[in-house]
Amino acid sequence: MFSESMRRKLFYNTIMSQCFSSDGSCLLAGSLYGNVAIYEIAKILRPLRSENELRRPSYHIEAHPDSHVDSMVSTENFLVTGSIGEICGWDWKSVTTGKAERSKVSWTIRVPAENDSYEGPCVFSLAYCKVNNLLYAGCNDGKIYVFNLEDGKVVTTLEGHTRFIHDLSLLDCGTQLASGSEDGTVRLWDLRKKENTNVLTPHLVDNLHRPSLGEWIGAVDFTEDWLLCGGGSKLSLWHMRTMQPATVFDLPDHGIHVAKIYEERIIAAGLAPHVYHLTYQGEMLSSIPTSSDTIYSVVYQETPQKLFSIGGASNFLDICTNCNYRELTLRFA
Repeated sequence: MFSESMRRKLFYNTIMSQCFSSDGSCLLAGSLYGNVAIYEIAKILRPLRSENELRRPSYHIEAHPDSHVDSMVSTENFLVTGSIGEICGWDWKSVTTGKAERSKVSWTIRVPAENDSYEGPCVFSLAYCKVNNLLYAGCNDGKIYVFNLEDGKVVTTLEGHTRFIHDLSLLDCGTQLASGSEDGTVRLWDLRKKENTNVLTPHLVDNLHRPSLGEWIGAVDFTEDWLLCGGGSKLSLWHMRTMQPATVFDLPDHGIHVAKIYEERIIAAGLAPHVYHLTYQGEMLSSIPTSSDTIYSVVYQETPQKLFSIGGASNFLDICTNCNYRELTLRFA
């Protein structure tokens, strides 16, 4: 149970990151106050016994008690969390059982710090490639650190951004990486050559730039054919071959923090109390109202249970089992 002081904090809670367990049985959410909530999906989807019953987590982990859980990713054996100066791994066998509240971190990687920095950079985004067991960490020092999870050592560091890296996207084959930064650029990386191959600057495109919101890129996703990005600049879809914008999305947002290419649709969210589902051409398919005025995280899985989870600047997660409406709401605590 949380202390009274923590309960007061949760009134102002923010869900920073989410992921699913490797077997798809659990949903996990990381908070501004360093806690991870674990929800057993089979339980949260059961019918409520009464209208007053609240769906809460089965367990909690105090992952980063003095910081926040800025990023999160799932590997076959571990929940991986990123915070200020460190990346931690938590064994799924303990996380997804009744031992979760007593579970101890399995391993910790210290992120390299500058000479004048005591804490080390904040890990804003994580991406994992199971093909080679490499973990990519986008940090607020503008660098992407590549770790080998066999020994926790830095394989290489990708440099080019000049400010915070807000988001990373990795192709399944692990050959290309995209990164979006506070510096207003999206960079594409050839991971075989370990070099930057393209730089996009959406704010320099007249119909994308929103001067009142700034140049920053808050979210990026890509496939072999398309690249999606947004932030202070409008959400836009780019041709990978020509590196030119194909669609500019007209959304009532004040900044984009989530941009996903999902099947044949686009999912977007940010500083607005909705998650938007759109066609590649910009047609609105659905606008799902949310418990948070600002959305920082949207995750989804297809099996064993199709599920979308939406988290942001509140103590609640919104759950959808299709792309058209919100089915239920979970409390973080």
